[in-house]
Amino acid sequence: MGTVLKGMSRVRWQDLTHAYGSAGDVPGRLSRVAFGDERTSASALSDLGRWLGELAVFDATVEAVPFLWDLAVTDSVNSRSGVVELLQAILEHGNPPQIAVQRAAHRAVLDGKSTADMLAREEDAALRAAAANLVTAIGSHVCESCRPA
Repeated sequence: MGTVLKGMSRVRWQDLTHAYGSAGDVPGRLSRVAFGDERTSASALSDLGRWLGELAVFDATVEAVPFLWDLAVTDSVNSRSGVVELLQAILEHGNPPQIAVQRAAHRAVLDGKSTADMLAREEDAALRAAAANLVTAIGSHVCESCRPA
């Protein structure tokens, strides 16, 4: 698999959950985003959006965020702007019954601020715009779960 998605096999995905159950299928979707053609990548990213961040965040979301950051900075990935948009969706959604999971997912996105800043200077207009929106969202992020105790 090379350096893209390095370490993904060390995550016990089958023990994690996403919006529809077991997260055992997440690595395959991440790989399709990384190595698929434009159509395959977009379809896999759509699945990941539904599973990891559009409705709520889950323990699989926490584990997936570092790999999403990896995909966002990899030039060969077809849907980098979509990956950045998914990171923003994760930051904007929660999981009130699981505040610790919500906090961890948000923190994983917030910790990538310097990467988002870098992406906001990319040549690709769609990526640049998505990253600028994420930088703004990171800068203005406030939620109950992320407030210091």
